[in-house]
Amino acid sequence: MDRKNIAIIFGGCSPEYEVSLNSASSVIKHINNDLYNTILIGITKEGEWLRYFGDVDKISNNTWYQEKGCNPVAFSQSPSIHGFYEFSEESSSITYVDAAFPVLHGRNGEDGTVQGMLKLAGIPFVGCGVLSSAMCMDKDIAHRIAQSSGVCVPKSISADKAMLLKDILNKAETLRYPVFVKPARAGSSFGISRVIDRAELEKAIINAFEYDSKIVIEENIDGFEVGCAILGNDNLVIGEVDEIELQSGIFDYNEKYTLKTSKIHMPARIDTVTAERIKDTARILYNALCCTGFARVDMFLTPKGEIVFNEVNTIPGFTAHSRYPNMLRGVGLSFASIVERLIRMAIEK
Repeated sequence: MDRKNIAIIFGGCSPEYEVSLNSASSVIKHINNDLYNTILIGITKEGEWLRYFGDVDKISNNTWYQEKGCNPVAFSQSPSIHGFYEFSEESSSITYVDAAFPVLHGRNGEDGTVQGMLKLAGIPFVGCGVLSSAMCMDKDIAHRIAQSSGVCVPKSISADKAMLLKDILNKAETLRYPVFVKPARAGSSFGISRVIDRAELEKAIINAFEYDSKIVIEENIDGFEVGCAILGNDNLVIGEVDEIELQSGIFDYNEKYTLKTSKIHMPARIDTVTAERIKDTARILYNALCCTGFARVDMFLTPKGEIVFNEVNTIPGFTAHSRYPNMLRGVGLSFASIVERLIRMAIEK
């Protein structure tokens, strides 16, 4: 059987560029090379799309783009091409792509932009579609949809950069401190601040606007964060629930990727009935937000046992040590089998 051409897209114009490199490296190392021919497409921080032919380790250490032979590429929006043009100094060529696997985190990759390009090109791709990616990326929109589906959400307000700072501060008077100030469309906790009073709020708002033109300010939820990994389109596989234990502060970028003072418990230290309630809520959110392929649904569990929505990551961290594959490992799926299922679902879709 001929091997299928699978384009792995990594990097991107996003603060989460480095996270993408590590996730992509793990995905590439776990692809079944007997079934698939991997075509590596890297996007530099400046937004240049390049085909990469070198060693996978040079992706994770961010030297990949320095290699000779990295040719510029441009995906054709003609479904008859079903692939991309590659340009060298001497000539250009066309490469057919059976399916794409965007391993991109944050804006310009996880927000529906790349998914829209692939949709126009007629190329099947791994993960959530255009609408789902865009809705989940916007914390304000995602919370509105979650609430309309009967799931509890933190009390919050949203604001955009065109608003006067004093008007945002006045609008936030309806909230109870402490609050979290967040860019509406960013991941990996970039630009997030925990604020205990109005005196700190102005600085936190300005900081959040560095990462996005829209922000949300939401009340703190007492309790701890739990996550749920979901795999599938119609027949969903739901992993074991995990739990984030924080010693202090917030689960920021540094803590997410070093775990210096925090700890991930998988499975979560909760009873079976509560775990099933969390899984059921995650399923409701996954469907309400039109998710397909895979996603990680993050929620809070309060001391009273209430489940409160936090966010959905449509392309969660994907290294061998990341939360998403670890939760699915809890129900018997290896990293390689997860990658294989995702690619197969994309091709069949």
